[in-house]
Amino acid sequence: MKLKIALLPGDGIGPEIVGEAVKVLDSIAAKYGHQFEYSKALVGACAIDATGDPYPAETHAVCEASDVVLFGAIGDPKYDNNPAAKVRPEQGLLRMRKSLGLFANLRPLAVFDSLAGRSPLKTEIVKGADFICVRELTGGMYFGRPQGRSEDGNTAYDTCVYTREEIERILHLAFGLARGRRKKLTLVDKANVIATSRLWRQIGGELAPQYPDVELEYMFVDNAAMQIIQRPTHFDVIVTENLFGDILTDEASVISGSLGMLPSASVGAKVALFEPIHGSYPQAAGKNIANPMATILSAAMLLEHVGLQQEGKAVRDAVNQAIEAGVVTEDLAAAGAKACSTTEVGDFVAGHIA
Repeated sequence: MKLKIALLPGDGIGPEIVGEAVKVLDSIAAKYGHQFEYSKALVGACAIDATGDPYPAETHAVCEASDVVLFGAIGDPKYDNNPAAKVRPEQGLLRMRKSLGLFANLRPLAVFDSLAGRSPLKTEIVKGADFICVRELTGGMYFGRPQGRSEDGNTAYDTCVYTREEIERILHLAFGLARGRRKKLTLVDKANVIATSRLWRQIGGELAPQYPDVELEYMFVDNAAMQIIQRPTHFDVIVTENLFGDILTDEASVISGSLGMLPSASVGAKVALFEPIHGSYPQAAGKNIANPMATILSAAMLLEHVGLQQEGKAVRDAVNQAIEAGVVTEDLAAAGAKACSTTEVGDFVAGHIA
């Protein structure tokens, strides 16, 4: 297969972790006879520094001309710590999602047996947890207008807006995912208080008869936040709106023991994008200590998205072998054990595939 991959390393540890994922992809290409063509582009703080725009037109053109996008992370303290900054790296991420039609963020959570003891929760609670969160990505409060502050600066306001079309398309996606898994879908909302949530719940009930093999349950977001911690094995597929999904997926991410283990995919009308769920971790940038596993597993999702299931499995198997062998970075290293560098982990995974 010939595949055009846009590389958006971004800021902080982004270039390091994306570099290791590319190393793994190159190993896959060599073993299975594929041709992967990479095009690198700027996004985030580095793009602001270079062009004044966190998502330049040139970057958008590279993404549109590619089959898939592999993305690192964005964010820089000089913007994060400046409330007066008018241009921010995160604005580029939001515009990229909107411009590429990436309406659904898929965040799988699967606990590796060998890492269950690293979770902040009891092993017997997290062992066997395996669910996926489907977060609506281009609607809700993050994009609703009007948004702003009053002239005197003492009042701020955000608007949460959802249309039937936006809700239906993500619910169809979530129902389809559940149908291919354990056939259980949890719709998370706040329908007892919020009008948009009542629309979500109404449309969920209308679509459910089209998927009679899928069990649909409703759960208020505050209860869902508790249940994800108390009973993570209860869930199969969770679907929710943008703000709730942002919060719940970060909460769920700690169950596995490290943010550095969790990949994600953003899909929609155009090119799909794959990225680790963690941030740019500027404190670790350039130190060769960041965990590249989430980005490598994002590359596995990328391969599976384009139909290369065997290749995706090969990456996952290699990651599992690295964990079993203790070839992990400092966030996962057992007490007293040697922590490996970012490049050592990438070398092991790529070498195991080869």
